Amino acid sequence: MAPQQEFPPVRACLFDMDGLLLDTEDLYTKAVNIILDKYAREPLPWSIKAKLQGRPGPASVQIFHDWAKLPISQEDYVAQNQALQNELFPSAGPLPGVVELLRDLGRTKDVQDKQKRVHIALATSSHKGNFELKTGHLQDLFSVFPSHRRVLGDDTRLQPGRGKPLPDIFLLALKTINDSLDPEEKPIAPEECLVFEDSVPGVEAGRRAGMRVIWVPHVELKKLYNGREGEILAGRMAEAGEVDMHQVGEIDDGWGEHMSSLENFPYGRYGMEIPGVNAAMS
Repeated sequence: MAPQQEFPPVRACLFDMDGLLLDTEDLYTKAVNIILDKYAREPLPWSIKAKLQGRPGPASVQIFHDWAKLPISQEDYVAQNQALQNELFPSAGPLPGVVELLRDLGRTKDVQDKQKRVHIALATSSHKGNFELKTGHLQDLFSVFPSHRRVLGDDTRLQPGRGKPLPDIFLLALKTINDSLDPEEKPIAPEECLVFEDSVPGVEAGRRAGMRVIWVPHVELKKLYNGREGEILAGRMAEAGEVDMHQVGEIDDGWGEHMSSLENFPYGRYGMEIPGVNAAMS
């Protein structure tokens, strides 16, 4: 067990979207299972779905294709899946606690002590088309993310093949914040960032970026990895293949925390002062 350490107050929160902010994971599964049933295949098990979560589309499709062995091309599968998603995603809504959390963090922009502001950015593997499909009816909710602080899966600033579980998307999200700070604000360091993720590859990406991580998994994903929470929060599940262990964390090192939902988020535990909210609540 790694020794606990003191952490600086969180100054930036970086958010995944699917399964973390939006209730889309069951919609993804529904679309995939319709296609699997069409070709007399078994429903998608969570042992495979867990490997698809958080990854860029091409990587996810390849993993799925290798497992499902459908009698169609990857291109045909993607086209069928996209058509189903076009029908399902406009019904996606925010998960419990999301509206309140984003509202509270958004209010810190008015804090007079600029060093106590909490900046937010989006870091999602969803490409622009899917992002718009899922959020078009939720523009008020997503308005807290300035357009220049939204990093999507097809962002041209991300090198192909460098999606989660590699750290690039979170490092780029932090750069979008630092590039747009007021002159009086000090640049934000990775250890002052808190990543919010639901996927195992996403947690690894956050840890490899040198950031603290909140893991809020789907209940079925949590069941799948029951007893391995420490490895996941340390980023030691090797979702990116073999990596130098100095790039990830230690078991119980305090850099990661599991939560069942984002309701009643304990801002004070992370040194965040929210106007109108008791910062000492935990």
